[in-house]
Amino acid sequence: MGERFFLYDDTVETKTRFISFMGEHTRFDLAIVKSDRYYGKSLVLNIQSNRFAIIGSDDLDEPGYIEHAYQLPEDEAEELRSFLYEVV
Repeated sequence: MGERFFLYDDTVETKTRFISFMGEHTRFDLAIVKSDRYYGKSLVLNIQSNRFAIIGSDDLDEPGYIEHAYQLPEDEAEELRSFLYEVV
């Protein structure tokens, strides 16, 4: 095997919030990771579905973004979007 070529190999300080809440339609178990890495956006992991996205307030305003990123129906995505407006 040849020499490994790294594009980057950084260690950064992060702040991670683990939160679980029950919406009207489903339960969400999330890990929200904040760092300087993503230009002020947060890495939001949905632990139940093994899906994640880098999200900022501009992404929450993008039609269909949450539905696509987390493969959620519109009503569940709206519950998640409403929560994320409070924390990102």
